[in-house]
Amino acid sequence: MARYIGIRVLMALLVLWAAYTVSFIILYMIPGDPVLAMAAGGGDPSAVDEETLATYREAYGFNDPLIVQYFNRLGAAITGDFGESMRTGQPVSTAIAEVIPSTAQLAGVALLLAVVLGAAIAMLATYTNITWLKNLLLSLPPLAISLPTFFIGLLLIQVFSFQLGWLPALGGANLAGIILPAITLSLPIGAVICQVFASSLERSSAESYVNTARAKGLNRFTVHLRHVARTSLVPALSMVGLVAGGLLAGSVIVETVFSRPGVGQLTVQAVSTQDLPVVQGIVVLAAVVFVTVNLLVDLVLPAIDPRVRLGRRFA
Repeated sequence: MARYIGIRVLMALLVLWAAYTVSFIILYMIPGDPVLAMAAGGGDPSAVDEETLATYREAYGFNDPLIVQYFNRLGAAITGDFGESMRTGQPVSTAIAEVIPSTAQLAGVALLLAVVLGAAIAMLATYTNITWLKNLLLSLPPLAISLPTFFIGLLLIQVFSFQLGWLPALGGANLAGIILPAITLSLPIGAVICQVFASSLERSSAESYVNTARAKGLNRFTVHLRHVARTSLVPALSMVGLVAGGLLAGSVIVETVFSRPGVGQLTVQAVSTQDLPVVQGIVVLAAVVFVTVNLLVDLVLPAIDPRVRLGRRFA
């Protein structure tokens, strides 16, 4: 176990390094001059004199060769220092820390809804003997995946806010304000989980141990819940680890649609103003979330299904 955890931590560090390096290269290859945009402050860039530009470039280290900038920023990032926002002058870590609680709340509720709804639909669809109901339930995930996230959000606002008046159109910090954004974010993720779980349930239902359990006199519901579902959780949980990292990406759209403050809105502002330090800090944050969730999932899987062995599956 210690060796396995050590390998996974090392792989996580490599993923974080790769995410930082790739984002650094891409961001610094984007056309345009972020220093000029910052110095102009949203005004006419041609009105900025060269002396002001030189001062800004010196202050933010843009006068150094690119390779020097990379190692300087990488060394600082290792200590949690991603520099200062080129738009506000605020430390990047502070700017991100201020909006994380709101996004974490939204992502947590959305992930819970996605897992519960996805698992429930998959269980019911594979358990029922009613053909039309099974086909209906299994057709819901492809529909949810095909619809754009912003369209789902606007549709929910139109129905539940403007027509019925049940929930606010703007996502606030209270419970009512988080329901529509969480549902919007959870539907595509829950659909993917449902598809994977339902497919795994269908395969497990045909295994010999299921027939043995039925031959011993266990009722159909008990067999489906205790035997089929348990062994089908492995691919579904693996998918949870993969889609959890996408919650931050989805929050960009959802928080914009519902005017909800968070990492999503901070990302939009940083990208639109070429605030490179903030963008890079958010990229690293997304990578940290991804590797952390996947590590937790990998540790839980062997406890759920004894057939999964660390050495065989992850070595």
